[in-house]
Order: sequence, then structure tokens, then C-alpha cells
Amino acid sequence: MTKEEILSRLLSNISDEYDKSVGSFFYDVEKPVSDELETVYSQVEDILKNGFAKTAEGKYLDNKVAEQGLIRKPATAATVMVKISGAQGSEISKGDKVASDELVFTVTENAVIDVDGFVYVTASCDTPGKIGNIPVGAINRFPVTLPGLVTVTNEEAATGGYDEETDDELRERYFEKVSLPATSGSKHHYEAWAKEVSGVGDAKCIPLWNGAGTVKVIIINADKGVASSELIAEVTAHIEENRPIGASVTVESAEPLIIDISVSLVLGNGLTEEVAIGRITEKVTDFLQNNAFSATYISFAQIGSCILNCEGIMDYTDLTINGGTENVTVSETSVPVLGVITIV
Repeated sequence: MTKEEILSRLLSNISDEYDKSVGSFFYDVEKPVSDELETVYSQVEDILKNGFAKTAEGKYLDNKVAEQGLIRKPATAATVMVKISGAQGSEISKGDKVASDELVFTVTENAVIDVDGFVYVTASCDTPGKIGNIPVGAINRFPVTLPGLVTVTNEEAATGGYDEETDDELRERYFEKVSLPATSGSKHHYEAWAKEVSGVGDAKCIPLWNGAGTVKVIIINADKGVASSELIAEVTAHIEENRPIGASVTVESAEPLIIDISVSLVLGNGLTEEVAIGRITEKVTDFLQNNAFSATYISFAQIGSCILNCEGIMDYTDLTINGGTENVTVSETSVPVLGVITIV
């Protein structure tokens, strides 16, 4: 309720024989009251909203899901192997810093440069989250000069950086927890355990996949793509801590199902093919991620819809997906990943 509505109600309770116009005694008395009551009403609405998992946000949602034993998954730091060159015998110590133009990474092990003049060491990004997943060659300097060390680079991209679980993602896990029978080592229990690990975007459990007592858990990462070996190891360790005694558990990443697109486009004025490919990539990637582990096929029509929904694309013809013009079947253990987009 707005302060204007509150003020109108307050003044309506005063007899009309008195002056209630702007600047009158009664108006000036009731006006600050209405201002304060508007704040109170707003706070009451927030209290009500944050009392339910469906509408709670931030720390209030954390408190709500804690009633079911759930904890928001924290952001994780990206890691990378860096190549440091310098004088033979120069030491690199755990805690030394290397950096890209914007991010700082901390070396996680001790090493000594050998006769070849370089050594490889692992480093972890000081800033948790996806921001740390930098490309090849991004690490190029030492924030502080280190004796005997000359150059540093990363020959592989940094991986394993995941953002903190969002309210929507945490809320989804909460409703899965309360609506699915995740008890006594059931199928849903294994899926819930896998999803508790930071970096896991979804999970599937295949009971008795290799006979009695065997369980297979298929996972994808938070970007709805192929899970790394490090993430698989973390999920395996977490499930081993919780699984029933006697179960033999195998954790694997979903196999990538590459989706290649070829299409002829009718572009609006000023739109280049390069920009068009970028927009199609964004739309199709969102579609694939939203349907990862839930859809049994990739809809040919939906891919066409994604293309038409791109700004500046007027029409298209000759669309093919993986060389065909039909829906693409997705197996239980696969995750669709966008491959190459070719404009004919």
C-alpha cells in the first residue's frame, strides 16, 4: 500500500467539518505517519515473501533450504597449469603469484627450474567463479618480481571455475529435495548427492547398470556441458561419503552430442555474418543448456525458432542439423553441445 493510499484512509477517519487540505493541521499530522506506515507495510511484505522458498531470496532462502539440510554451493576457483621460465635452479614457492591482465593466480606447489630452463606448476585463481576460466596465453606476468624468473604463460585454458549457486538453482534443488523420495540410497538420493557438489549442473542415476549392487551416476557441469575429470573425482568422493555400504558406484560425465548447424540466412541491413553467427550461438546455446538432461531429442523446429528470434535475421532457408532435417535423438547418457555454425 502506498503512502498516498494510507494518507487518504487516515484523513477519511477525520470528520469533514475540519480542514484536511494540504498544509492544514490534520494533513500535516497524518502525512509523516503515512510515510512511516508505507515503510512498515513494505517490510511486512518482505517478511512474508522471505518466509516461503518460492519467493525467498539471498540469506533468507539459505535459511529456508537449511531446514532440509541444503547449503548453497559456493563459487569455486579456476585452476591452470602454468609454464615458468628462468635461470636454472631458481625456486618457485607455493604462494607465489602469477597473473593475467586482470586476474591474479596463486601457485599451489613448490618447484625448481631445471636444466631446460622452465618448469610447470599449478596455480589457482584468487577470484572464485567463472571469471577465472581464462583462455590459453592469458597469464603473462608476475605481479611481484621473483628472483631468477623471466616469463610465465599458460599453454592450456584455466578450468574448474564456477559461480556461486544462484537463488533459482538453489530453489530448484530445494523443491527436488521435498518432492522426490531421496532416501535410503534411492535413485533420487544419488542424484541429490551429485548435485550437492559445486560445479555440477545436473545428474542422472542409472541403478543396477552392471548388475546387482552397481550404480552409475552421469553428471554434467554447471554450464550444462561435459564434466572434467576433477569434477568427476569430487562427485565420486562425495557420494562415497554418503552411499549405503556395499554399493559399487561409478561416476562418469555425459558424452557430448555435437550439434552442427548449417543454414542460409536473410540478414537485415547492416548485419554481418559474423555478428549473426554470434547471435545464433547465444540463442542456441541457451536452448541446449535449458534442455540438457531433460529432452530426449533436439527439436529441428526449435532450432529454427532460435534462429528467427535473433535480432536482425529476417528469414532462413536450407537449415540442416548434423546434416539432416529431422529431430536429433539424445541418448540418456549424452548432453547436446553446440558445434560449428555454417552460413551457406
